[in-house]
Amino acid sequence: MVNIRLAKSSDLPVLEQMMYELHNEHHVACPQHFKSAEAVMEEKRIADYLESPEGLVFVALCDHCCIGFVSGHFADLVSSVSKTVLMGSIDEFYVLSSYRGQGVGSQLFQRIEKEFEDYGVQQVFVEVWDFNQSAVKLYQKLGFSHHIHCLRKGIR
Repeated sequence: MVNIRLAKSSDLPVLEQMMYELHNEHHVACPQHFKSAEAVMEEKRIADYLESPEGLVFVALCDHCCIGFVSGHFADLVSSVSKTVLMGSIDEFYVLSSYRGQGVGSQLFQRIEKEFEDYGVQQVFVEVWDFNQSAVKLYQKLGFSHHIHCLRKGIR
């Protein structure tokens, strides 16, 4: 049985380890574009989400052990071309590999989406890299659709 709850400061050691694993998976998959997990961890702190009134972190627990987490924040998206909207952003999303494909990620997402909704968020955004097709499929299953195509071209 998986339980989803708000993260607490006592969760930080395991959250930091999972955040390291998340960024290491990205670096290993695409080292030409991603910093090492060590470099990311020097710049980014999961504790910042716990300290911010606009930050959210939920953990998935199985037998009192943390098996995944989702972090995000909400803010007004202000643009010179599109209408202002209170948006939620999924910033990190990680489930231990041995628990993937079992609905844990969906449960985490549903929980943070509910919290966003309670805060009046109108839209949720997430960025996912093309190489991460399992995440793309999960986000599509959760109702996400493409709204911007970001293309890249190297020039040397």
